[in-house]
Amino acid sequence: MTMHWKKYAAECLGTLALTSAVLVSLRIPIPLISPVIAALTLGLFVYSIGTVSGCHVNPAVTVGLWSIRKIPTQEAIAYIAAQVIGAVLAMGIFLWAYGPLPTVTVASSMRILTGEAVGTAILLFGVCAVVYDRVPHAAWGLMIGGSLLLGILFASTVGNGLLNPAVMIGVQSVSWAYIVGPLLGGVLACQIYRWMSAKS
Repeated sequence: MTMHWKKYAAECLGTLALTSAVLVSLRIPIPLISPVIAALTLGLFVYSIGTVSGCHVNPAVTVGLWSIRKIPTQEAIAYIAAQVIGAVLAMGIFLWAYGPLPTVTVASSMRILTGEAVGTAILLFGVCAVVYDRVPHAAWGLMIGGSLLLGILFASTVGNGLLNPAVMIGVQSVSWAYIVGPLLGGVLACQIYRWMSAKS
């Protein structure tokens, strides 16, 4: 297996930045600030590292694209490892710089799983639009960042609305619903988008 270290570094850095942005936003008592900051951060990194790694910065994105053969299995595993490392590093840096992590409710239910799945599906529809060249290059960050914002707003009506298993680790909001929901939603969205995009 060829190791693409620049891609893995980009995924690690992007996830570190996204997790850090979410952690910092949780300390700001302004409604909807976390979804907006997360969307802006992801949009920025789509433009800055998108040409290096594709800017997945989310295991649900990687697994979804793997399910439609847009990334090889070994590469997907390396991406996910880099993303988790980035999230853990963000948590460590936050603890060192700011002290205790913000308190986040951790729960599991079918409602949370459904919310996370649907929210992540919205995100992956935006990602797939970019992957399948339905969006001009100049609008990639806007498309994906906007899709994340919309997905988070939907999912946050029933839970934390993180849509990202790596970020969940970084903010210590880990439960089966927050892991399975995004992975399931990502795969389903990618499969549906591929089916709709296939030539008759």
